[in-house]
Amino acid sequence: MFIMAFDHRASFAKTVLGLPGELTAEQTEQVRDYKYLIYQGLLKAIQQGVPKEQAAVLVDEFSGDRVLKEAKALGLTVILTTEKSGKDEFFFEYGNDFGTHIEKYSPTFTKALVRYNPDGDAEGNHRSAEQLKILSDYSHSKGFKFLIEPLIPATPVQLARLDGDKHRYDTELRPNLTVRMIKELQSAGADPDVWKIEGLNDTEAYKRVVAQARAGGRNNVSCVILGRGESAEGVEKWIDAGKSAPGIIGFAIGRTIFSDALSELRQGKISRDLAIGKICENYLHFYKLFTS
Repeated sequence: MFIMAFDHRASFAKTVLGLPGELTAEQTEQVRDYKYLIYQGLLKAIQQGVPKEQAAVLVDEFSGDRVLKEAKALGLTVILTTEKSGKDEFFFEYGNDFGTHIEKYSPTFTKALVRYNPDGDAEGNHRSAEQLKILSDYSHSKGFKFLIEPLIPATPVQLARLDGDKHRYDTELRPNLTVRMIKELQSAGADPDVWKIEGLNDTEAYKRVVAQARAGGRNNVSCVILGRGESAEGVEKWIDAGKSAPGIIGFAIGRTIFSDALSELRQGKISRDLAIGKICENYLHFYKLFTS
């Protein structure tokens, strides 16, 4: 499953389009138009050989309504994000009315992003896990698959132990924290069909993550590698390390694929068609890397 991830909201407007703060109606339409352009890049990649059944879109309702409806009509895998953007804990974007908004689109997957460090805020982790269980139970009861995107930000104590070196955190601590995080959320009843995990540099680390994801008879659960806005070179290393690990079935990459193209378009350096072409080429690059 090769996911074009463009469900970013505040970060998309601010970092990709240079639109900080509250958006005007005109700026909102610009965001929606640019997200549709990203989708067009994916469609171009499908035309150039990516199997339609392996392609997927991950987008939000507010700025991706048109994408969600068209992608579903085309038979693509559609993933709808549900979380309130930019929060340390998981909160539903539409509160207790989350089900109405999901059923409006009947996506293939519901998706939840959560920040969850097992050594972090225990009470916040517990509250997030409770909400994720609600979404997990709801999704499976309604026939939707469920995807969790867990981010594991380093705690100040963890970074202090590593002299503030975030690269060491990613390589020395985060792999085991990922396994612990999955186990804790499973124990809390949050049971996704797919885990969208932060990239790792070691194949054996991926295997340990998949083993936990499939523990307790969860043999059909899989993982995809997220991009996290990293450089192309960084994402390439993660994919190289993960693609041979059984249970790693693809990726979910966003900003690494589309940010530069949209920035150049916004600055008038390239045309719309060329921006679509660049997004297509970047997506194809990672697709070919994973499948080679």
